[in-house]
Amino acid sequence: MESHPGKRGVGSDGSHAHVSIVVSRFNGLVTSRLLAGAQAALSSRGVRARRVVHCAGAWELPIVANSLAREEGTDAVVALGCVVRGDTPHFDYVAGEAARGIAQVALSTGVPVIFGVLTTDTIEQALARAAGRASNKGWEAALAALDTAAAVRVDEPETH
Repeated sequence: MESHPGKRGVGSDGSHAHVSIVVSRFNGLVTSRLLAGAQAALSSRGVRARRVVHCAGAWELPIVANSLAREEGTDAVVALGCVVRGDTPHFDYVAGEAARGIAQVALSTGVPVIFGVLTTDTIEQALARAAGRASNKGWEAALAALDTAAAVRVDEPETH
């Protein structure tokens, strides 16, 4: 596991964390709302996303999350997307591989990478999960990123 200097200084509540967000453009009506929720959640804790990067879809989230997680000083990454079930098995492949890839990035880098990808049967279900603060899964993912960054933080070494 690599060392990431950004973990030093993260408060026990996630304050001072350096969080980046990757968000897919596919199903943009939903993902734009997830992004707004994530940014509002970070702001509620006094944190501003250091970077917001857009990618094509959920399939591409892991590679972009990997790049963000490896940037010096990154404490956490939030990966946001939306995969809606269709009439083909495409849903199963995309959703499953996005989840596996995001988990792999977190484990290989030691940086929390939070899975904020909606996997729903209908676009209506997705919109309901990207609605206001109480039900916005982007909000929840951002708070999970802060909490996890605080849980795995590396305390600043004392200097004498």
